[in-house]
Amino acid sequence: MTTTIKKLPYYAAGWKESRTAKYMECFDPSTGDVIALAPQCTTDEVNEAVAAAAAAFPAWADTPPNKRVQVLYKMKSLLDAHLDELTRLVAREHGKVLDEAMGDAIKVTELVEFACGVPHLLKGPAVMNVTAGYDTAQYMEPLGVFAGIVPWNFPAMLPMGWVAPLCIATGNTLVLKLASFVPQSAIRIMELWEEAGLPKGIINLVTCSRNEAEILLRHPDVKGVCFVGSTSIGKHIYATAAANGKRVQALTEAKNHALVLRDAAIERSASSIVSSACGCAGERCMALPAVVVEESIADELVAALTRKMKELKIGPAYDKSSQLGPLVNAEHRQSVINWIQKGIDEGAKLVVDGRGVTVKGYEKGFYLGPTLFDHVKPGMTVGDREVFGPVLCVKRVKNFEEGVALMNGSEFANGSVIFTQNGYYAREFAKRTHGGMVGVNVGIPVPLGMFGFTGHKSSFFGDLHTMGTDAVRFFTELKTVTAHWFSEQEVREGKVANTWDGMISMPDKK
Repeated sequence: MTTTIKKLPYYAAGWKESRTAKYMECFDPSTGDVIALAPQCTTDEVNEAVAAAAAAFPAWADTPPNKRVQVLYKMKSLLDAHLDELTRLVAREHGKVLDEAMGDAIKVTELVEFACGVPHLLKGPAVMNVTAGYDTAQYMEPLGVFAGIVPWNFPAMLPMGWVAPLCIATGNTLVLKLASFVPQSAIRIMELWEEAGLPKGIINLVTCSRNEAEILLRHPDVKGVCFVGSTSIGKHIYATAAANGKRVQALTEAKNHALVLRDAAIERSASSIVSSACGCAGERCMALPAVVVEESIADELVAALTRKMKELKIGPAYDKSSQLGPLVNAEHRQSVINWIQKGIDEGAKLVVDGRGVTVKGYEKGFYLGPTLFDHVKPGMTVGDREVFGPVLCVKRVKNFEEGVALMNGSEFANGSVIFTQNGYYAREFAKRTHGGMVGVNVGIPVPLGMFGFTGHKSSFFGDLHTMGTDAVRFFTELKTVTAHWFSEQEVREGKVANTWDGMISMPDKK
């Protein structure tokens, strides 16, 4: 019997079936089965989504913030009630094991909760009698339509956590370009937004090719663009959208490093490193794919890493006992396999080889085991570029100074970690590292939503980061209002205004 694969809709002020003839296959990475088809929306359909957002903006922007966030309060309750469902959905469409999939969903709730505080966060400064008889106040106003272009590695958190809550809570509307082979989590969350009472057109969803996504960078009704993805595409988006007068925040690649000093707690540090390198199958920009270790303890650390990697249970995402799930699809798995071969060709020592892994009963799944390289030298691309898989590179150094210099030589600066029990070196590291997010004995130093996600160097292009108060500023613009009310005496005397009336404090006349 032939099973009909469901064709997914897009959303432009309501659910609609695409008129496209082109669809992208969506897989269950654990089995390799096709589970849905996502449309490559047409140019007209992307424009339709922008038009829907533009039409919804005036009324939504004019809605008092306290009333806007009532929808977010309801949404928070719905997310809590559907957490298990969303966890299973993320696990099935992406391949994250259940704990990781739950974290992906919980991050949506976290950012919705933070966005509920927007009425307070929108309060601007004001001074009465800033000069004699004049008052000045600043207001934070929404800009209009924003576009969110998100990758596949966090199908719930990135579109519906990092982008949507603060964008709409501040009074803007949104068009989300979802990753074509993992759109189902965001589609389900959009259904929850509807149930929470979000008016039509405030959030709109499309899946499309890069050609159609390019519309969002140039469309005159789009005022800002949020992007997460590769550095090459991020640079293009930043340059193109900015040239068209739009605000841009582009979060791009990383090659996060950890420095392990000789006084580090080896077993506990190794456990954190393996979890950080292999968690989410290494498919995250805040993974920890490189370790810089002092030579005097390098052999001990490599032995501990090897042991802990070999202990990881590889299995389907929705098996509670699985600790490492599959990669997102066959194409990406092959890309990581190619990187492993490149590391071998470059002369790195392969200590643990994750290639050739199969899982009984799931032989068609996209599995790859943890992989460990030792003696990775400067200039080896496997140790310098983003692999985006469960591949860990060990780089040996003589001391703290050499380690910091090596790490700061990277063009990327998302996260940076030190493992040590020494407070002086921990403080020096936090002060001197180029990493925008720093961990002290914390392998994945991603902050909670009230703080910004602060990548540096080639890991970020823009001026205002995602999450935290930076995101509130990104989604709003300041309006400064200076007011003066004429007194009866001014009206009666017909006082002549000074050239600098209200703009400066004039000295007292002698």
